[in-house]
Amino acid sequence: MSDKIQVAIVDDHPLFRDGLIQTLRAERDIEIVGQATTAPEAVELAGELLPDVVLLDVTIPGSGLVAAQGITAISPVTKIIMLTASEAEEDVLAALKAGARGYILKGVSGPELVKIVRDVYAGEAYVTPTLAASLLTEMNPARAGQRPVTRPLDDLTDRERQILEQVAAGLSNKEIAQQLFLSEKTVKHYMTNILQKLHVRNRVEAALLAAGRGVGRLN
Repeated sequence: MSDKIQVAIVDDHPLFRDGLIQTLRAERDIEIVGQATTAPEAVELAGELLPDVVLLDVTIPGSGLVAAQGITAISPVTKIIMLTASEAEEDVLAALKAGARGYILKGVSGPELVKIVRDVYAGEAYVTPTLAASLLTEMNPARAGQRPVTRPLDDLTDRERQILEQVAAGLSNKEIAQQLFLSEKTVKHYMTNILQKLHVRNRVEAALLAAGRGVGRLN
């Protein structure tokens, strides 16, 4: 079995798809195992190949969101990254609800795309910073004129809240470790506790919940 990150690409624009393939094939630790152009093809491909990562466009025929739901159901081990031109907040939220672990715009650079693929494969979640900031603002209860009914963050320790604050600011585990003078392993341990306490699947959902429930700064 290959020890490379096995990636499938689903996009109905041949030139863009070929560009992705060339970019990722240049990396020694990444292998392109398949490609598709429609939602049904994407689900079938995922079921046959069980790729580690699928790069999936939202606007493919049959809907990328439908494909994401199907892939999540048929191959839970596959991590989905939506790579799209859509900046619509409803698309981002729908993609995350459908099981996507990443949401990035097609203007992303080659090196940044490679890094995101590796990070998502390693268990991280990623949303393009500008989109994440927009979502966090949109979900802020103060902005919407609403008061939070419950406080699911109250069970977090001060250190966990401090780390969650850094996550909401877009920092990686490594960057948080440097900021707080902790080891990266320690930060990962805290993140595991945070996700369990908040009953969320990944750091993006934790950050969105933090904003939606008004987690305050500790300094």
